[in-house]
Amino acid sequence: MTSWIPEIENRKGPLYVRIADSAEADIKVGKLVADTKLPPQRDLAYDLGVTIGTITRAYALLRERGLVNGEVGRGTYVQPGLASNQNLKDPITANFGGTRSMSPPPGKLRFDTTAAADVGQSAAIGQLMMEIATNNPREIASYTRVLSPDWQEAGRRWLAKGDWAPEASSIIPQLGVHAAITAIIAAVSGPGDRIVSEHLTYSQVARSAMLTGRQIALVDSDENGILPEDFERVCVREHPKAAFIISSGQNPTLAVLPESRRREIADIARRYNVWLIEDYIYGGMIDDDIPLLAQIAPDRTFLANGLSKSVAAGVRGAWVACPVHFAQRVRVTQKLVTGGLPFVLAELASRLVLSGVAHEIRGKVIAEIQAREAIARRIFAGHDFRSHPNMPFIWLKLPEPWLSGTFKQAAFNEGVLIDDEDEFKAGRSDRVYHRVRISFSEGTNRPAIEEGMSTLRRLLDDGPSAYIGVS
Repeated sequence: MTSWIPEIENRKGPLYVRIADSAEADIKVGKLVADTKLPPQRDLAYDLGVTIGTITRAYALLRERGLVNGEVGRGTYVQPGLASNQNLKDPITANFGGTRSMSPPPGKLRFDTTAAADVGQSAAIGQLMMEIATNNPREIASYTRVLSPDWQEAGRRWLAKGDWAPEASSIIPQLGVHAAITAIIAAVSGPGDRIVSEHLTYSQVARSAMLTGRQIALVDSDENGILPEDFERVCVREHPKAAFIISSGQNPTLAVLPESRRREIADIARRYNVWLIEDYIYGGMIDDDIPLLAQIAPDRTFLANGLSKSVAAGVRGAWVACPVHFAQRVRVTQKLVTGGLPFVLAELASRLVLSGVAHEIRGKVIAEIQAREAIARRIFAGHDFRSHPNMPFIWLKLPEPWLSGTFKQAAFNEGVLIDDEDEFKAGRSDRVYHRVRISFSEGTNRPAIEEGMSTLRRLLDDGPSAYIGVS
């Protein structure tokens, strides 16, 4: 047990938050090392001259942040592997990499990717690339130092929704939506700052943020997305700088935030000075009539969308619309974080949109997804799952007694790659959902898609006892 005393005089917020913030700071610098036992609550309350209830709330907040563990009668201990010097030794072992293999094994059917379906788009893309190479030899031979108005206009059109469109001057082309979000987080926050994320989401954003020293503040959701009351709780207790939100077609839950919640979230973000990062890469495929967060709160929302899911993941073009006066800051941050934007990528993505080719390809991709989603609904009929006709995955509830990781391994043994729920957990969580994400946009062969889904259905029906027996 340590005689640790928190330094709270120069910190802001309620007393219990200042105590928790001090403990977190000391954990990061190694002053409180792994497995250190924190002072008993009664002793620390006496030393600080506060109530035991204040210390209880501080320790509870540290547990919420995933920094300590413990139980009644045993005490509260610092979690292993949290100090900055420990994380820097081997960031991969700190669980930044997720559960998906970086190099998928050959010969497996990939139901673990949501890249745009192959509808023959390479022919049109190849023609445009040849024109770009022929007509722009100087730009291809040099670094990109200018921001073309055509690139911004393409972004304005791709980010538009209904009668609304962002100002072209607010738009910066990007190396994909993931890189855009990483640049935004770097632009609006610093090491140690908190970024709000749902428990289940596109977790690569959270892992990227943690690699750059940010912390993740988890917010509760239901079938319709983020709960505004819990978002406000997180804002009060953890003072986040930004919130990462997939507003429509949430990955992996397929939730669509209702307009009322979007307005509540925008109001809360204004009150607590939190930036909103709206990932709309799936929303553009759903095309609902709900206003964007960027429409409701343009003063504090960064809107990102790209081509990876609906046109061509290999192109990886994207755009972000920034709040007023932030475009240049994001552009500079993007260059520092990623090294800069290649001319070929920006020009190709722009021409795809301005020529109308991107919209044509997106229509074909969505039609193909609709056909495959119908196959999935037929094969998994009778099981509990969420789907949308325009979305390239389903979110399947596993029947008893299947566990998410066990089912993923069973599918792997049968030649099918899927994602378990841990792939989407943005931070430390003891929540268990017993779900897997099954994607179906890979490849061009619908019979193979149907065969793979039939294999998964058989596993569901046979149960883990049959799987274990065969193994």
